[in-house]
Amino acid sequence: MTAISDRSVLIVGTFLSATTGRHSVCEALAERLAEHGWSVLTTSAQRSRIARLIDMVRTAWATRKRYRVAQVDVYSGLAFVWAEVVCWILRRARKPYILTLHGGNLPAFAERWQGRVRRLLQSAEVVTTPSRYLLENMQRYREDLCLLPNPVSIEGFPFQLREKARPHLIWLRAFHEIYNPSLAVKVVAALDDVHLTMIGYDKGDGTLQQAQQLATELGVTERVEFVLGVPHDDVALWLNKGDIFINTTNFDNTPISVLEAMACGLCVVSTNVGGIPYLLDDEHDALLVPANDAGAMADAVRRLLTQPDLAMRLSSNGRAKAESFDWSAIYPQWESLLLEVV
Repeated sequence: MTAISDRSVLIVGTFLSATTGRHSVCEALAERLAEHGWSVLTTSAQRSRIARLIDMVRTAWATRKRYRVAQVDVYSGLAFVWAEVVCWILRRARKPYILTLHGGNLPAFAERWQGRVRRLLQSAEVVTTPSRYLLENMQRYREDLCLLPNPVSIEGFPFQLREKARPHLIWLRAFHEIYNPSLAVKVVAALDDVHLTMIGYDKGDGTLQQAQQLATELGVTERVEFVLGVPHDDVALWLNKGDIFINTTNFDNTPISVLEAMACGLCVVSTNVGGIPYLLDDEHDALLVPANDAGAMADAVRRLLTQPDLAMRLSSNGRAKAESFDWSAIYPQWESLLLEVV
């Protein structure tokens, strides 16, 4: 029987970049590990939730003789059930696994399902978290959480210092209710002579259509552009079409889209929710405003358009913050952790 290589891993998460154009963190990790000589198995790229769960379970068991360690993403809601089921299979296969916590809504979910969350986290060899927000809010379920930030590939996001911000706003998330895209449309309506480009993919909950309808009702259709399905390789190009990035989310953790915008030098205005105040420093590398407050966000944008010194400070400091999240700093920590578990 052929021995299983110590540098072999199963990555369990959502691999939908071919559909959405956006690389998940687990996809990027899988690619980096493969580039460094690891044997990498992944699951799942199935679009249907049920098909995705079936594929995750099947792959975890059927390929058990081909990997030494697994890494499993953990989100709230139905995705938490996926993690529970997959980890049950991994235990049956006697495979050690690392859990990685995601999502700004996970602490609220854990509060409702404390027993389940504690059992799952305690079952893992290691539990990582990408943000201090999740670290602080999830330590009650397991004390020895490991902080491993979501990385970004800095070399793919050329920096432009915004010495004077132009009135072109960029929004880049999925069209889903938790990201509150309609707030971005309301911000445009509250400002004169501002253009907004909204980039993302449709999650199918009607949020995209609501935002489009709202733009019509508010009379700003000529100033709001909807761009769907942008490939990840083109994200930097689209980001650099604007100077101000607005993050309108109601729940958040450590959003890669914000880090990518900062890497490009855009001035960030974000709602002050979830892990955002743990990631961004108000007035230093971003402007933070209350959730679902179009007036406050419009005022912040107005400040950036009229205060060049503020725009330049946020642009420069934002790039510095993004550089600290580069793969060159984060990848060695992942490889060391995986080998330690093996």
